[in-house]
Amino acid sequence: MKAGIIAAGFGERLRERGIVTPKPLVEIAGRPLIARAIDAAAAAGATRVACIVNAETDRVRRYLETTPFAIPIDVVQRTTASSAESFLALRSLLEDAPFLLLTVDAVIAPAAVRGLVEAAAACADAAGVLGVTTVVDDEKPLWAELDVSMRIVTLGDAARARHVTAGVYFLKPLVYSLADASGAGTWSAFRLFLGALLAHGHALYGYDVGPAVDVDRPEDVAAAERLLGLTGAG
Repeated sequence: MKAGIIAAGFGERLRERGIVTPKPLVEIAGRPLIARAIDAAAAAGATRVACIVNAETDRVRRYLETTPFAIPIDVVQRTTASSAESFLALRSLLEDAPFLLLTVDAVIAPAAVRGLVEAAAACADAAGVLGVTTVVDDEKPLWAELDVSMRIVTLGDAARARHVTAGVYFLKPLVYSLADASGAGTWSAFRLFLGALLAHGHALYGYDVGPAVDVDRPEDVAAAERLLGLTGAG
């Protein structure tokens, strides 16, 4: 299994609060977010990881190229207009088999990421299984309504949903065919791509990953450390 990590954002809200370190290199208990995402992917069974980082600075690319990891890392350095464009930029590295996809700022217990991959193996009809949580931390959450079988019924309807997406996904390569049918520039965000999958009749399921923290603000660092039980740890 391969994994992809979307890490091409600019971390504007962190910058506004005085943190100028590129978001992927912001540390949670001494380890950068992007390294923790790679660790989680490897622990879930990934044998290779593709990361997309922006072209604003070479710091993230250099970190990935000079840091030893348990599995090989492929780096795509490109400034993209949206998370959807970043996802599509990883296509050539991911589309040959089902893959795990993580967003770099989503902090989730590694065991939950493994659980998502294991659950996806039991969903034969699924185009994708989305990590979901009932802990609403994101300022702009994507609400997911699930039926009793954990199949996603609607996305984006807060009045009907209890869960929100958590920034980790297991997807089958067929999802990329939607870009061929609709045009690569159709979506301005990855969440719109997920909505399009649902609208086109593709089966999506949810897997509750438990608490998750979206690291967008300085205070989220401490929250992520508490989630992982790492406060005061190295």
